[in-house]
Amino acid sequence: MVRARRLLAVPAALALIATAAVATSAGAGAADEPGIVVADGVTQPVFGYDDAIRERVFITSPYDSDVNGEPDVIAVDIMRPAASEQGLKVPVIMDPSPYYSTLGRGNESELKVDLDGDGLLDRWPLFYDNYFVPRGYAIVLMDMIGTNNSTGCPTTGDVSDNLSPKVVIDWLNGRTPGVDADGNAVVADWHNGKTGLIGKSYDGTLANATAASGVEGLSTIVPISAISSWYDYTRSNGVVTRGNSYPSSLSNTVTNPARRAYCQPVRDVLAATDGDETGDYTPFWRLRDYNPDAGNVTASVFVVHGINDENVRPDHFSKWWDELAANDVPRKLWLTQTGHIDPFEFRRDAWVDELHRWFDYWLHDVDNGIMDEPIADIERAPDVWAEYNDWPVPGARETRLWLKPVAGAAGRLSVTPNRPSDPALSFVDNPDQRETAMITNELAVQPNRLAYVSQPLTAPLHISGTPRVTLDASVSTTDTNFAAILVDYGPAERVQRAGDGIVQGTVEDCWGETATWGGFAEDACYRQVTKRVALTEREVVTKGILDAVNLDDYSTATPLVPGQSYDVDFPLLPEDYVFPAGHRIGVIIVGSYRDYGSQADPNRATITLAPERTLIELPIVGGRAAATAAGLR
Repeated sequence: MVRARRLLAVPAALALIATAAVATSAGAGAADEPGIVVADGVTQPVFGYDDAIRERVFITSPYDSDVNGEPDVIAVDIMRPAASEQGLKVPVIMDPSPYYSTLGRGNESELKVDLDGDGLLDRWPLFYDNYFVPRGYAIVLMDMIGTNNSTGCPTTGDVSDNLSPKVVIDWLNGRTPGVDADGNAVVADWHNGKTGLIGKSYDGTLANATAASGVEGLSTIVPISAISSWYDYTRSNGVVTRGNSYPSSLSNTVTNPARRAYCQPVRDVLAATDGDETGDYTPFWRLRDYNPDAGNVTASVFVVHGINDENVRPDHFSKWWDELAANDVPRKLWLTQTGHIDPFEFRRDAWVDELHRWFDYWLHDVDNGIMDEPIADIERAPDVWAEYNDWPVPGARETRLWLKPVAGAAGRLSVTPNRPSDPALSFVDNPDQRETAMITNELAVQPNRLAYVSQPLTAPLHISGTPRVTLDASVSTTDTNFAAILVDYGPAERVQRAGDGIVQGTVEDCWGETATWGGFAEDACYRQVTKRVALTEREVVTKGILDAVNLDDYSTATPLVPGQSYDVDFPLLPEDYVFPAGHRIGVIIVGSYRDYGSQADPNRATITLAPERTLIELPIVGGRAAATAAGLR
């Protein structure tokens, strides 16, 4: 494989040349029918790109999202090798998206473009078509219902959104009809029966939702920074993190601009039923939660997520991953220290190779051993990766560290339980307090937080999984919020959260073949990126929040009794992190947490923590023995 690198201003050249060393074809039918070619365990680029077949198909769905009495119609753009007209049976890689005419796809926000108006795409976002069509795949770019060339209105996670890709898979497998622009019936007689879904953010969310339907013919999904529960995307343990009728505003963002006024009544219904006033888990959100339906998943799943993703936070991958594991779904995981970023941007060479092998295995039945390799790739430091046989990392055990109060000073962390005689400490919730104020000056006593800080660690301490905080708390009002922040205090070179952790350059490299359609050179050349790295004195490792009126049930609010003691228990976001020797671990307890994106509680409650049942449970690799070896005695 030859990858051409060029300056941005230089015309693109072919970046991929079929190798001369090819093996006998695999998966071919009769002797006179074309077949894929496999060498070195992967399919080779032996099919043309500039002569690939492009078409647009319209598929009637069973949904009526705009309630106009007519079924919604889903538009898909397809590119497949010309050899699929001579008997080559090919699988489908589909990227279902609401963004093809609005925000675009990829770091460079590429849109679908039909320059000459003939109904065939001249620009195909992302590199999948350029790279995979020559290797014997069909690429399908699906317009989610209500977006681009599809009819209907977006419903932000309702069934018409969720199962738009299922309708296309049903068409590919001959279970539902499709037509061309002239109304002529179109069938996918070139399809081999296997489909993979891929996509970042909303696109990957559609992949999760479709897999949770158990649709026949879906062989694998690759959700990247994807939502597994829209409730967790807009709320966190009862606290509203995205208010102002977010499902309605997102629907407006992705709707075909020509249909936005038409779709206003649909958005009005979303705004009226999303429950911003309480933040509770209701049937509206259950419909948009795929985790409980993971038992329906029959496809393999390759999850990619940024552990510092502040858009789709990492509890989306962890809850989904845990459910997949419980149901023995074949799976693989990449965890990066970047934010809401595609692996094509943060680990490009390795990603293209890994994705190629994954799709070859699951869609072309190439026995390349990828499922015999370690399950999890985790970025330990900027561009430094480690492999593990599972996630959480084997050997991680929930280990209690008590938050030890000290009157007039910062508290400590210890594996030794607190005593009832230890002092109870109080602080006042400050809805205006910023995260920087919460975590700095960690050894000082401040009125709007409690800080517990370890001694410098005598050995590295690795956590892998989901920490939990338990507080023995009483409150001066009937409602408040609780929040906790786990901090690494100590200098290190770290991936920065600004810009999701990457910097885009001006030099491009290319990952597929080029063709000219409609006078436009369609290539797979993209700007290279580097990690945004800096030496910093501290790092927010993970965090979590809870609405106090949802202590026992996220679906029902129960006001607190002022002065009564409550057992408060809530998860932080999942993590995989190594605290270096010499660093200190900090746990900061606050009330409202505006920089989490949460709605502040206006009560400004006084929160008091009794010591006996106040602790953090960390998933430490090596458990209590590792904690004591690191000095947490």
